[in-house]
Amino acid sequence: MKVRLTHHMKVHLIGVGGIGVSALARYFLSQGWEVSGSDNTPSPLLQELKAEGVKIQIGHQKKNLNSETDLVIYTQATPSDNPELQEARKLRIRTLSYPKALGELTKEFTTITLAGTHGKSTTTALTALALLESKMDPTVIVGAKIPQLGGKNFRLGKSKYLVIEADEYKDAFLNYYPRAALITNLDREHLDYFKDLNHVKRSFRKFINNLDNNGILVLNKDNTPLLSIGKQLKRKIIWYSLKEKMLAQKIKKHLKIYGEHNLSNALGVYKLARALGIKEKDILKAFSRYHGAWRRMEYRGNLKLSARGGSAFGGKIPVYDDYAHHPTEIKATLGAFREKFPKSKIICVFQPHQQERLKGLFKEFSLAFDEADTLILLNIFKVAGREKDEVRSMKHEISSKILAEAIRKRKGSPGVIYLPHPTRLRQTLNKLIKDKSVIVMMGAGDIVNLTPRLLR
Repeated sequence: MKVRLTHHMKVHLIGVGGIGVSALARYFLSQGWEVSGSDNTPSPLLQELKAEGVKIQIGHQKKNLNSETDLVIYTQATPSDNPELQEARKLRIRTLSYPKALGELTKEFTTITLAGTHGKSTTTALTALALLESKMDPTVIVGAKIPQLGGKNFRLGKSKYLVIEADEYKDAFLNYYPRAALITNLDREHLDYFKDLNHVKRSFRKFINNLDNNGILVLNKDNTPLLSIGKQLKRKIIWYSLKEKMLAQKIKKHLKIYGEHNLSNALGVYKLARALGIKEKDILKAFSRYHGAWRRMEYRGNLKLSARGGSAFGGKIPVYDDYAHHPTEIKATLGAFREKFPKSKIICVFQPHQQERLKGLFKEFSLAFDEADTLILLNIFKVAGREKDEVRSMKHEISSKILAEAIRKRKGSPGVIYLPHPTRLRQTLNKLIKDKSVIVMMGAGDIVNLTPRLLR
């Protein structure tokens, strides 16, 4: 597929509201293609795409396609019986999954990939900004909206460089062929696909094999699984570690994002950027410009509490939104909030994402919230097409209520409130807050839609 070759062709994207697929839609728009897309429900991102020129349809119907369509791209979550996918095959339209389509682009550019179980969006954004600061003018595809990219997840550059976030779910990144790669960490994640950590490690080894033989490989020495992989490789590796204290302190002075995990991310990007020939002053300037991305410790506004309803603390409480949904991410993010707000009480409102993840990492979840003073647990957001039948049919189904009970049993754990009805969230917060506090709305599901309602 020569996606850059021809203008005025027609592409249709199934699941266009996804953060990755929407970036690809913007790429095709930038190339002069006629772009349409469909998704199940309206969203602000779909509204943005519509304003930019994408023809948006809500709901998947075969009438959304016709024989004039040249290409159909679909998310990995698209079931085989999707009516649009079936119609495309009936009409003999070329179909590609999102990773395969993006993989075609990686062959046409000098591609820089940012991979790892956690930290991909942050390292992608920092790498893109470092290249921009050094006038390398990259094209960028990232899994978050970045303020320095005009609040978008895509930027069209004029150079040979492509910077992309490389997702490991269902081995998506095995479709990519990079010239340079940074891997932040390996962890037990996506347990509805990966059987265990060894399965994750095998996939990342395959990904490394896709890297150009003379390419740049940057790995985190502080991550034990990555260290074990690196020792088995017969190629040059650029390592980074928080134990490089002088360099870490230099970077920290310029970094505007909090948390040890973000300092580690920045260290990795520094090593990658230097290997790409970028001057230190440009890297540090790029770091100083970055204040975070969409749903990464993102400040959303103040919750105005009444002095009534049992609250002795009337006032404005800052509300932040964060995408963390894995125990490692939760611990790191709450630690960063503790660093940012050392004198405030941290109230974390968390929505578990995917029942299989909660089941597979239940003990880790029960230990993940210790940096919060109070935890409010919402019901699990169950992901369509990703929940296994045996989990749904368990006699004692894993639930947020069971997680709340497990956390309460531990000494030194935060106060826990199980809240099955999120409509009562404002009322609960108003009764709960009695001191200087900060609220963290956390999760990868539809909790993102609760935040604006809370702030009204």
